[in-house]
Amino acid sequence: MTMNAKRRRAHDRLAALPGVRAVRRPIRPDGTEDFDLFYVRTGRKSMNPLVVIPGGPGAASIALYRGFRRRAAAEGLDVIMIEHRGVGMSRHDDGGTDLPPEALTIDQVVDDVAAVLDDAHVAKATIYGTSYGTYVAAGVGVRHPDRVHAMILDSPVLSADDIDAVREATRRLLWDGESPDTADLAAKVRQLVDQQKFSPQAAQLAAAVYGFAGPAVLRRQLDLLLAGRLALWSALDRGARFLFERKAPYRHEPDLVGRIGYRELNYAAAPDGKPLDPAVAYREFDVDTTEFEAEPFDLVDAMPKFGWPTVVISGGRDLITPPAVADRIASLIPGAVLVRLASAGHSAIDLRERAALDIIKATYDGATLGLPARARKLDAAPGGLGVRLVIWAIAGAAVVEKAVPAAVPRTVRRVTAS
Repeated sequence: MTMNAKRRRAHDRLAALPGVRAVRRPIRPDGTEDFDLFYVRTGRKSMNPLVVIPGGPGAASIALYRGFRRRAAAEGLDVIMIEHRGVGMSRHDDGGTDLPPEALTIDQVVDDVAAVLDDAHVAKATIYGTSYGTYVAAGVGVRHPDRVHAMILDSPVLSADDIDAVREATRRLLWDGESPDTADLAAKVRQLVDQQKFSPQAAQLAAAVYGFAGPAVLRRQLDLLLAGRLALWSALDRGARFLFERKAPYRHEPDLVGRIGYRELNYAAAPDGKPLDPAVAYREFDVDTTEFEAEPFDLVDAMPKFGWPTVVISGGRDLITPPAVADRIASLIPGAVLVRLASAGHSAIDLRERAALDIIKATYDGATLGLPARARKLDAAPGGLGVRLVIWAIAGAAVVEKAVPAAVPRTVRRVTAS
């Protein structure tokens, strides 16, 4: 695909924002052609700025995190964010054509981070990654350890084998009901599966609602499904499919780079034949990507060699990158500090921004050892207004839908992501 006039206008508007720059980068590791990789720097310049690497792959940086950077700069932080190659402003070659598949690998993304630091005249930075971005952040530690001042791994990814921990956590909570908060939820899920009303995508959506809004909201959703009330769940389902498959230009563009997650991080692992397997949902969400080949780093071997202050953030309700993965990472990195936000789901920087900013500031202040003692207070900090409004809207809509009687009897159909 080539850049059309509408996209060019949007590109030019973003390029004109304060602090936005481009650095020339090779399209292919062994090629001679270059393209413009864009990044943005916000706040008063400092010796060791904060480099934030979003999740995905597919999340943009410059437009999507504009509000975060403004708020972080207001608290004295110097923030650099890089537009991931194949996404948003870094999507095209000089002729306006999409970058080719061979341009899109984690190795090249990691080297892009180092190139941006060179262009910004930064010797060392604090690297903050969230979700997929933690693998890139750790990759910077592997390939460019001399550029790391400190590291914050939020909802981290460790390896292509993480799928086993995801399956175990999801089934323990939502199938076996081993937690007091989820015993009745699991009974409802098993009933829906028995009645063939719960597809793999619905299971993924349930895991996301549990992490994002908590067990009470998920309980209302499951009760609606059992009663044949599908309107709200279908709306959430469509939203999830949009997030996984559809492009929002300059904000979320997984269509080119999604292959990285499948090919290098085993997002769509071989199904194991048991219920609530997220690999099945990823395979059905898969949009012309590829099978797993190999991951670029052995982080289990590399992390014990990390020699900088590291904080690992884990949401107690995270079923996307579950606490067991964060626990293992914290045990691998010497001196790593684990901060468990008990009621949080996935990605603190997106859903618990206040807590994330406080953790970042403690890292710069050299006060990371005190963070575990502050975990309950950090967990109690509210999410941003937008996050709270979404949770309230979902919970309120569930109450309304449950209260209003159906005009005519409904035939309950299987919930899908269509």
